[in-house]
Amino acid sequence: MTRDPSADIRINAEDIRRRKGGVPIVCLTAYTYPVARLLDPHVDLLLVGDSVAMVLHGHATTLGASLEMMIAHGQAVMRGSAKACVVVDMPAGSYEASPAQAVTAARRIVEETGCQAVKLEGGVDIAAQIAAIVAAGIPVMGHIGLQPQSVEKDGGYKIKGRTQENIALLFRDAEAVEKAGAFSVVIEGTMEAVAAKLTHYISIPTIGIGASVDCDGQILVIDDMVGLTVDRVPKFVKEYADLRSAVADAAARYAAEVRSRAFPSPDHVFTTEPGKDET
Repeated sequence: MTRDPSADIRINAEDIRRRKGGVPIVCLTAYTYPVARLLDPHVDLLLVGDSVAMVLHGHATTLGASLEMMIAHGQAVMRGSAKACVVVDMPAGSYEASPAQAVTAARRIVEETGCQAVKLEGGVDIAAQIAAIVAAGIPVMGHIGLQPQSVEKDGGYKIKGRTQENIALLFRDAEAVEKAGAFSVVIEGTMEAVAAKLTHYISIPTIGIGASVDCDGQILVIDDMVGLTVDRVPKFVKEYADLRSAVADAAARYAAEVRSRAFPSPDHVFTTEPGKDET
């Protein structure tokens, strides 16, 4: 059945901003049309994360994401959702060079997907880019703490907020993102007490992932959350289902029935009998 997008009123960036300090904001990643359809009734925000490069395309890091990849998956998620605020990640290399580059890429993402906002990683270092995109009329979600696009520069996935120097930098980053005009900010891989203090320090909603329950919302990668991740599952993930086992079991049963010629059975083939040829 085709969805009627007018049946629901879509949440926008300003709606999310107003949720500061209120009922926690429910966020998940989505990369495909069917998953977006399944998640849309239950979440406030769907993030088309550059994690798609790892989750669906098999890259070792998020650096494998391209602008074209993000746009294609953003289009799919927009087709599959009617209610959630959809945010699309700006991939590495699409915004760091200059505010002008950032605006051009952000504008292309929004125009080609119809999404409600874009997300950038960084704080003080990309405040000018955030401000320029916001000035161009495009809402921006920030991302501080552990930044997957900087994993090579950082020498791995390192938890933030362990030293006084790093804590001070986190506060400067949070303030820079807020002042640049972002409507919210993801705090990833940050010590719990620090993430809680950051949440109370700034006036825009914080979305935690490996951060604190005190954040204004939470986000997880959908494949992690439903137990589809085939490699190492991060400490901060709670698996709400075990689809790894379910998919593997279904594939094993299918393979056994094909090899034994139990599938397809008479119920799954077309015959000349009346009423048996419906699809």
